[in-house]
Amino acid sequence: MRKFDSSLYFITDSTKYGEEEFLYRVEQALKGGVTLLQLREKEKTTREYIALAEKVHAFTKRYNVPLIIDDRVDVALAINAEGVHVGASDMPVFMARKLMGENRIVGATAKTVSWAKEAYEQGADYLGVGAIYPTTTKVKTVQTSTDTLRDICNAVQIPVNAIGGLNKDNIDVLEDIPVAGICVVSAIMKADDPKVAAERLKARAQELGLC
Repeated sequence: MRKFDSSLYFITDSTKYGEEEFLYRVEQALKGGVTLLQLREKEKTTREYIALAEKVHAFTKRYNVPLIIDDRVDVALAINAEGVHVGASDMPVFMARKLMGENRIVGATAKTVSWAKEAYEQGADYLGVGAIYPTTTKVKTVQTSTDTLRDICNAVQIPVNAIGGLNKDNIDVLEDIPVAGICVVSAIMKADDPKVAAERLKARAQELGLC
């Protein structure tokens, strides 16, 4: 088992920022205590994705935080990232595991118990489950009930993270559900001060026993 901490999992969104501002926000989030960082780019070419990923990786290595590349196993391997996350329409988990090897992290999206079990059996190291709330990102999502989230947590022996519209003011809905942590995008990315936002989110999650 590859060791990592997914308690405060930050997923980036560069769509509204120039590169300098984007990288500044990434570093501020890292300073604020994010424990796992996923670079998610839906519009960039492969070369653009690799170039940005290398710059982000320089920051994550500085703060000793694993970098997860969304969707693209080729990009993850090209920059020697610590892991990859595959969604419902991406490469199957077992293929991602075969290509990434046993020493890198492979995460997967799951919205049902059967889906979660399949990903676990194929070699996923963690699951992202949601959306718990509607999101403001461009990624299309279908809401997932907290009952389903709880069932998934109880069905697999790997970390399960809740995702989707979560922020420090609404994560209490996850209290008493055995999640390993929370995944956030806008709550940190779009904050006036990403460092403070990450710190406050982490503090609230700890108060609720979520991380």
